[in-house]
Amino acid sequence: MKLLTLNCHSWQEDNQLEKISILAHAIAEKSYDVIALQEVSQLTESEAVSGLVKKDNFALVLLDELNKLGVADYQIVWDFAHIGYDVYEEGVAILTKHDIVEEHRFFISKSHDQSYWKTRKIVGATISYHGRPLSFYSCHLGWWQDEEEPFKYQVDSLVEQVTTESPYFLMGDFNNNAHVLDEGYDYLLSKGLIDTYDLAAIRDDGITVEGKIAGWDENKVDLRIDVILTSEKVDVPSSSVIFNGKNKPVVSDHYGVEVNINFNTL
Repeated sequence: MKLLTLNCHSWQEDNQLEKISILAHAIAEKSYDVIALQEVSQLTESEAVSGLVKKDNFALVLLDELNKLGVADYQIVWDFAHIGYDVYEEGVAILTKHDIVEEHRFFISKSHDQSYWKTRKIVGATISYHGRPLSFYSCHLGWWQDEEEPFKYQVDSLVEQVTTESPYFLMGDFNNNAHVLDEGYDYLLSKGLIDTYDLAAIRDDGITVEGKIAGWDENKVDLRIDVILTSEKVDVPSSSVIFNGKNKPVVSDHYGVEVNINFNTL
């Protein structure tokens, strides 16, 4: 099984359509089973085409690009968390080519006010993978030091609401550097979660952010804040950073993470 997570920084990138094309070509080439995307935005004033999804939804535009490449087997689960940059409904998404058994949507922040930019919402999908249920969640959490929206509260809320009836994966931008001890990353692991990066037989440096980006305006160090966590130990042949200029061109202010998992050994 191949997994990908990426914070898209959607509609905030120069040459956005070109970068969507790069992302689509990589997905077509690698044929990921499940993709988790964050900062998946659409204009508030755009026309709705299916439920909450509007015609300029980043994930929908990405699917259209995939369709042009002859890839038409992905489904979307999307919801918006808050208004971003005053004009966008910014949310998170799961894309998968497998049958969706159940969709998941829930708030993890204290605030449920979607006009407030710190409001956080999770989407997920339980899929059938060779007859076995597996659950995947696209996550975009806040910052450790935030007193208004404490990271601990968001993590506690997250793990209380995920389905535990089957193995699950938390994929996304957790806004906490894995290199910093005794803060958000360690708090995640204290919940019994396992970083697939640590399980990987082959891995790189895992760095997904270099320098200053939105939300990390004073950053001067390399960050590993985009990760894929699992509820149980799995066989991970490889974990690698992608869209970093070395492994595919840069498409966002975050790099992505791709992980290969072998369920045949379980």
